[in-house]
Amino acid sequence: MRKKLVLIGNGMAGVNGIEQLLRLAPDRYDITIFGSEPHPNYNRILLSSVLAGNANMDDIVLHSWEWYAAHGITLHAGHTVTAIDTKRKYVETDSGLRADYDELVIATGSRPFMLPLPGADKEGVIAFRDMKDCKTMIETARTHRKAVVIGGGLLGLEAARGLLNLNMEVTVVHIHKHLMDRQLDAPAALMLQRELRQQGMKFLLEKNTEKITGKKRVAGVRFTDGTEMAADLVVMAVGIKPNIELAAKSGVDVNRGILVNDYLETNKPGVYAVGECAEHRGIAYGLVAPLYEQGAVLAKRLAGVKTDGYHGSVVSTKLKVSGVEVFSAGEFLDADDTRAVRMQDEFGGVYKKAVIRDGRLVGAVLFGDTTDGTRLFSMIRSGENVAGREKEILLGSGAPAAASGADKAAALGENEIVCACNGVTKGTIMRAIHEESLQTVEDIKTCTKASGSCGSCKTTVGFILEYAQRHGGTGEPAVKETICACTALDHEEVIQAIRTGRFRHASEARAALGWKSEEGCAACEPALHYYVGVHGHGSPAEGQATAPLRQAFSAAAQPGGPDGDGGACSLVPRMPGGVTNAPQLRRIADVVEKYGIPLVKLMNGAELELFGISASAISSVREELGMPAEAPLTGAAVRSIATCGGLRYEQDAMQDSIAVGIALDARLAQLPMPQETTVGVSASPRHRAGSLTKDIGIAGTPGGWELYAGGGGERKPQAGQLVCTAETDEQLLAYTLAFVQHYRETARYAERVSQWIERLGLVRIRETIFNPLAASLLAERLEKAAAARVGKQADQQPEAAGTR
Repeated sequence: MRKKLVLIGNGMAGVNGIEQLLRLAPDRYDITIFGSEPHPNYNRILLSSVLAGNANMDDIVLHSWEWYAAHGITLHAGHTVTAIDTKRKYVETDSGLRADYDELVIATGSRPFMLPLPGADKEGVIAFRDMKDCKTMIETARTHRKAVVIGGGLLGLEAARGLLNLNMEVTVVHIHKHLMDRQLDAPAALMLQRELRQQGMKFLLEKNTEKITGKKRVAGVRFTDGTEMAADLVVMAVGIKPNIELAAKSGVDVNRGILVNDYLETNKPGVYAVGECAEHRGIAYGLVAPLYEQGAVLAKRLAGVKTDGYHGSVVSTKLKVSGVEVFSAGEFLDADDTRAVRMQDEFGGVYKKAVIRDGRLVGAVLFGDTTDGTRLFSMIRSGENVAGREKEILLGSGAPAAASGADKAAALGENEIVCACNGVTKGTIMRAIHEESLQTVEDIKTCTKASGSCGSCKTTVGFILEYAQRHGGTGEPAVKETICACTALDHEEVIQAIRTGRFRHASEARAALGWKSEEGCAACEPALHYYVGVHGHGSPAEGQATAPLRQAFSAAAQPGGPDGDGGACSLVPRMPGGVTNAPQLRRIADVVEKYGIPLVKLMNGAELELFGISASAISSVREELGMPAEAPLTGAAVRSIATCGGLRYEQDAMQDSIAVGIALDARLAQLPMPQETTVGVSASPRHRAGSLTKDIGIAGTPGGWELYAGGGGERKPQAGQLVCTAETDEQLLAYTLAFVQHYRETARYAERVSQWIERLGLVRIRETIFNPLAASLLAERLEKAAAARVGKQADQQPEAAGTR
């Protein structure tokens, strides 16, 4: 039986949550929606476009009447819910309509804040919040000329721009020293004011309104300093307040907003709140992106999908104010403990500012050119360390100052969010362009919703379209890079086919996928074995062995023995965490002498490698060193995990690097990987185990751990990027195992960690490992793969030293 879900509020936040719920559990609920306005769900952000005459109501509708019908949703538009009975579980409207519920979502949004001034109730004094206000302003402009907008924030400036387009004389009154003081610093605000003044706006700053004058209709505005000005229309755009009256009188706990926990639950069972009406951890958000993030969590909760909840949002504002692009995010105002990098070009109308605290980007302001906004916001959210390259993150590193739009699009990572309002990434846009043969920005908006809300990302979307057209042509994807000449399939197509076919051996895959060569070639043979082992039917250990590859074996074939007879091998005794002891060293020394092993060498990692062992003796050597027989790997492996001196012997140690190294070694040793993978665990940020130069690097900090990835590199040496931080050893291990398994499952064969990160985008990878359900499943699959590989050894706690 379907449960009954009722949504109070037909606005952007609530309906977006329903849309996400339908993707997760389309048949779980019978859904009823109540909306006070007689319209389907529309984009309130674009009301200014309607006011300006650039759009009509149909243009800003997000979900048509047909959408509700197609999804079996009962919509009661123009009905205001006036009562909620949380005990008997029903709602009632002003028209007497009643609906029962099992789950109830309150998404009543917010109301415009109207200053309690004498005369505020006169005709011609309105807010700018809904379609009705838009129509009032358009009708007034037909017969009146002088308008005063009280409020120099974003909403006030948008209202002023629309009134200018209606041929009214507009004066913006603002109580503070500069415009948009919640989104811009003083230099950017001054540049904006100059631009808007050229468009015809007038400004009265640091003015406090005292009274609205006139008889029945407004005639003017009087200020506290005794001055007055005439007005035929007064628009109050001084802020919003959460619409909580219905919830409060129904017994739902409220403060400034409706109080919710991390799962958007109120104090009443089965009653949730989302959007501008909700207060989470003391904050009521008014921007679209956080509300959509709340909706995603609510959808999972209602669908029964595991989620760790909503933990708040780092907010950013990327908007187009009267045709001028502005962006701000994080802590963009100067403070005693911050320093800033600024670039200001008043002739070109460009201003950029990056605010740094303790080596990390904490805020940014962009004016005129906001194409770097997506990248900077990603850096703010990740907490990436930018020490030593503070200027580079804002000004670039010797790049041409006038990069083309296509160049800027190319610089964006595949998973960089381009449209924050709707969570649309560059990769999503690129795929839509190629797969759907999209020709225009409007096509992209229709297909992906990018630029479909505030419209501030429209320029960037255009750059991406330009970039796509230059590289392969509109509607034509870039030239496919096949695995090799034996097949017309690329890596992703082969992986998908193996997942679907669940092949046990590479030969089965070659036969089923139409390989030109029965045996494959040197390029595709190892790749197929790895893909079958990781993505096919059964464990990686079931894959057939190929000719021995140097990185794939702990006992690897060498080109020649001590006598040049060929067939010699090398062996790496296992030393978990790089730690050994006297008995193991004596055993190794005895074996070296007994079998005449010609070369014993310390390698770059935490490894002691024995070279030149004859093929006939390798089994005996392995047995005497206590190393169990192993099946050949179907890929590369994790090299011995390097650690530093640890808590006991490292002077600056902050965390137990050796314990973590041993714990990782127990899980990752001999696990098949796309490419040989190096790991280093340092006890402090001094990175004495080479954490920043490893494929996966871990460093202890005073508050826990930092996880880095993508360091080293062969052709292009580079430092690792910060993936995340962890407070405990357990949390660190969970993040690391999820990261490793995500790499194993999504990397192409022979693709290094750094190349994988560049292809997928670090933000996308973080989103996966930070998703509790996804991370848990990844870690579970890694543990199963490890168990299949080494049997019971995967669960054994290694001593200070062992063998491999």
